[in-house]
Formats: sequence, structure tokens, C-alpha cells
Amino acid sequence: MKKAMRLAVLMGMGLLAAGLVAQATGTDKPDADKSDKPPATAQAPEAPAASDYVIGADDTLHISVWKEPDLSETLPVRPDGKISMPLLNDITAAGLTPLQLKDSLTEKLKKYIADPRVTVVVTAMNSRRIFVSGEVLHTGPMVLLPHMTMLQALSQAGFTQFANVKGIYLLRTENGKQEKLPFNYKEVIKGNHPEQNIALKPGDTLVVP
Repeated sequence: MKKAMRLAVLMGMGLLAAGLVAQATGTDKPDADKSDKPPATAQAPEAPAASDYVIGADDTLHISVWKEPDLSETLPVRPDGKISMPLLNDITAAGLTPLQLKDSLTEKLKKYIADPRVTVVVTAMNSRRIFVSGEVLHTGPMVLLPHMTMLQALSQAGFTQFANVKGIYLLRTENGKQEKLPFNYKEVIKGNHPEQNIALKPGDTLVVP
């Protein structure tokens, strides 16, 4: 009797061990998603500003140099049109596009760094501003978007209930002289006087009486 019980216990232990071995070396297929999934790629760096944008005074630039954290920082463009960077000191930025400034910095950094990789991003386009005053919901400076027209700027500013939308005018200073250009909102939105819906320039002031 005892021998029979001992034999049954040994057989049970053998089966348990075999099951554990089978589990450890099982034939279950690995997760298809894990085995077939390609390795993750690094996220692309932030793209620089449009190549046709011209940097101006008061703009804010983020300049990064790959693998050079001490040279990567956010810088304001001073009123004289320059920025200050370690190693390079004062660099002219105003009047250049982001790509042109990138090329200039890359060339100057070659004296100190092997194969510098520079990225220039315009984070604040403060040099391209217009001003809106009078009976509008949002007075003050407004960022001038590329090819922004009178109608687009007024749509962004909004009118108060007291706005005289027929008597709007634009103040523009060119060559030291100030011009006053009329804009009749009601006529323009009807499709009349399209010549009044001109493209705006930095420094323009829209007045809504």
C-alpha cells in the first residue's frame, strides 16, 4: 500500500515537472505586434520658419546646435538687428531669412566645432506687427501674417456695436510721409472697391472710428 502511494506521488511529481518544462519552452508564438513592429524612429526636429520670412528687430529666435547644449538657446533680436551667442559674440540676424542665418552660423561655428548642425526657428514675429485702434474688440498690436489684407485683419480684430464700418482708414508711413487710405467695410464685403482691400505692411495702423 505504501509502495503504491509512493509510486503515485513520484508519477505526479514527474508530470508536474514535465508541465513546467513544457511551459518554459512552450511553442506559443510571440506577439506578432512586438515581433513585426519596426523600431521606433526619433521624432523629427521642429521645422524652421518659412524660408521667405525676413528676420527683424524684436523677433525672438530659438537657435539650436546639435549635441551642443551650451550653444542652444532662445535669443531676442536687438534693436540693432544683432544677436549674441557664445563663441561668436554679436551676429547680424535682421535682414536675413532663417535659412540664411542658419548658413551664416554654421559657417562661423566651423572654426570651433566639427560639422556643426544648426537650426533656426522664429518663435515670435514681433518685427512684423500692425496696430488696430478704435471701435474694435481687440485693440493694440497684431501679428502680421504673410499677405494679410485689410479685410483679414479687421475680421481678426472684430467690431464693437458702435463701429462706423464705412469710415475705416489705414495710416501708413512711407519715406517719412504718412498716408491715409480709406476703407469702406460694407462695400468691400459686397465685392465693391476691391482696390481698398490692400495687403498690409509692418507698422501699418488700422483705425475704426
